[in-house]
Amino acid sequence: MEPISADEWIAISLSLKVGVWSVIVSLPFGVFFAWLLARRDFLGKSLLNGVIHLPLVLPPVVVGYALLVLLGRKGLIGEPLYEWFGLSVAFKWEGAAIASAVMGFPLMVRAIRLSLDTVDRGLEDAARTLGASRLAVFATITLPLIMPGILTGIILSFARSLGEFGATITFVSNIPGETRTLPIALYNFTQIPGGDLQAFRLAVISVVLALAALLISEILTRRVQARLGQ
Repeated sequence: MEPISADEWIAISLSLKVGVWSVIVSLPFGVFFAWLLARRDFLGKSLLNGVIHLPLVLPPVVVGYALLVLLGRKGLIGEPLYEWFGLSVAFKWEGAAIASAVMGFPLMVRAIRLSLDTVDRGLEDAARTLGASRLAVFATITLPLIMPGILTGIILSFARSLGEFGATITFVSNIPGETRTLPIALYNFTQIPGGDLQAFRLAVISVVLALAALLISEILTRRVQARLGQ
């Protein structure tokens, strides 16, 4: 079997970079919205919950098109960003990270919210009665207790990013070395005569990376739960 080519290595490393940054970008928002949905009742809560989970049921191409309309060079948000600050994410790897973050966001929020639902509210109330602020209670009690959910959300979002195709190719296209992530490279090889070997190899690598992410998530979750005495 031929060694992995430079183009394949670039696609793999780009996918890993996009996956890591998609998690970094979405994690603070994931924790906030999970807490908001789990702990607060407000007008429009069901609508917000539906909007957050839309990427799970919408065709990924629709999500990519929406990102293009919003963040493209001529988009509703993208145009002023480019004119005022010279910032543009469309057709760049940063845009691929944003697309992956949006697609993996519902999985992250759901995992963290489920973890929040299992936290004993009595512990938080007891800390509040002792004079701790809401922020201190969250940082010292709630956050450690929901760490298994956060880790699960991170890994699920990262794994989803590794497999993201539709939203990414619609928003940032298929640019070698810039936006051609692993799934897009795999698709590209299937369209090239004689590219079956590369496509098969990338498919195997995709499976291995996804399984590794899930196994790491399970191991980390068990270790954190053991330390918390759960």
